[in-house]
Amino acid sequence: MNRTAAMLACLLPAAVSARADSLNCRLVGQCAIMGGACGVDVVGDYAYIADYDSSALRVISVSDPAHPAEVGCCSTAGKPSDVAVVGSYAYVADWDLALRVISVSDPAHPAEVGSCDLPGHAHIVSVVGEYAYVADGYSGLLVVSASDPAHPAVAGSCDTPGYAHCVALAGVYAYVADLDAGLRVIDVSNPQDPHEVGHCDMPGTADGVAVAGTYAYVADGDSSLRVIDISNPQNPQEVGHCALPDYPHGVAAAGEYVYVADWDAGLRVIHGPDPLMEVGYYDTPGTAHGVAPVGDYAYVADWDAGLEIIEFYGGGIEETMSEERPTMNHLPTVVRGVLNLPADFGDVTTHIVLLDASGRVVLKRPPGRSATGPLSIDVSHLSPGVYLVSEHSAAGSRYSGRTANRKVIVAR
Repeated sequence: MNRTAAMLACLLPAAVSARADSLNCRLVGQCAIMGGACGVDVVGDYAYIADYDSSALRVISVSDPAHPAEVGCCSTAGKPSDVAVVGSYAYVADWDLALRVISVSDPAHPAEVGSCDLPGHAHIVSVVGEYAYVADGYSGLLVVSASDPAHPAVAGSCDTPGYAHCVALAGVYAYVADLDAGLRVIDVSNPQDPHEVGHCDMPGTADGVAVAGTYAYVADGDSSLRVIDISNPQNPQEVGHCALPDYPHGVAAAGEYVYVADWDAGLRVIHGPDPLMEVGYYDTPGTAHGVAPVGDYAYVADWDAGLEIIEFYGGGIEETMSEERPTMNHLPTVVRGVLNLPADFGDVTTHIVLLDASGRVVLKRPPGRSATGPLSIDVSHLSPGVYLVSEHSAAGSRYSGRTANRKVIVAR
């Protein structure tokens, strides 16, 4: 495909309407690429795509999200799986060959300025300060000094027990999704001597990780997003999880939301950590590998479709109608003063959360109540309107991790 054809391919999908399989999300624009879109980063007016199949870093202008267009490309010797952009440089994890440093000071003419051979398979790269942190497969976590972009060099390493698949940085710690070995916490305060200080096992495989505040969000191959309390890095503990429909891969956190690239199920938007529930989704055409949220947009690297720009336009949630979960159809439609929940509502491990129509939490009721009598919740202080009662079963309960939502109207 020549450059003119490629540019037309970027423009045509903008007229495509959003798919029916969506919630609180809509397709804004998309840009097809020739290969397999694997990783994505967005800085300013540009999205940077690690194109695995075509062995290239692609630079796409997103100044007009409805009409993204490729403006530059830089070939690599390997198979790019991820990219992180800091300042004028893009750091590309080039699979089984190297970490590559590419100047993007001129987006139309990106050019490689340096590289560092790596022993394993470079999956994900995260850059903080003068160091790039690479999840390098069976070689564990590698710390690469990038103070001289023309001559990056390995400064330190930590051999994890599993297969280092993803890494996220927060403070002096690197959090590594180590596949079968779960989440590993590595002290990188001395980049020359990174060492493990804690870990948390997963029921499946830890594929991706993002960190926000005192929580790590792990994309687990058992079709779930796991929430890990990392307030004590030496003893991280799982505090909740949210079931997902397919195989979560890329994960990113922004504000109170977590964005998950869930392979064949596309983009999933999760509110976290409390309450933890899915609040939006968009089924992309192919396989969603990576995601980068910026403002109201999520930029998704879809292996088959290229770059998908999806707007998440609200935290509202939908009423649950599922035979897989006992529902609350027997709740009163209109309540005044007190909301009475029946005795058979949920179980003793159930969290009950009341949300307004936008998805904002207005009241919480912790688990542990008696299951032998009705539960009364005072709603007299709430403004009249439509609310959702969200029943979320904790891990280990008979409906572990599932959520049911029912609509009620609070009236005077």
